[in-house]
Amino acid sequence: MTETRISATRTIDAPAGAIFDLLSNPAHHAALDGSGMVQSDSKSDRITGVGQTFTMNQKWDKMGGDYQTDNHVVGYDPNKLLAWKTAPAGEVPPGWEWVWELQPAGPDATEVSVTYDWSAVTDKAILKQLSFPEVSQDALDSTLANLAAQVSEA
Repeated sequence: MTETRISATRTIDAPAGAIFDLLSNPAHHAALDGSGMVQSDSKSDRITGVGQTFTMNQKWDKMGGDYQTDNHVVGYDPNKLLAWKTAPAGEVPPGWEWVWELQPAGPDATEVSVTYDWSAVTDKAILKQLSFPEVSQDALDSTLANLAAQVSEA
């Protein structure tokens, strides 16, 4: 595979502010995650800017079951952009990141894109251990469906 990122896009019947409110609160991430890896947040604060780190409790057989990740916020523009680089807890991010982009699609609708990008992964040991993409296109699509369901309940 020569691609180094996958994306999913969906128009959600909610204003960008309501969607961003859910995305910027790590307590909601387990309910949004379509991969089944995210279990819960580790009492993280709401994301309010670049430079923050939030910790998530995860579960994945390739990581030996239960583990934690530190997510380093690298992009933040209220109601437009939220991005973070993920790393095993206590480690430097090895290069993959998650990017959420929101574009108005009318007064009460927003086009939401989520991108899983591993283009910055250069560590040969990691590239040998993992088979990118480790999160599938279907999982990204499911994440957007979960987001649409969650925002309609909010």
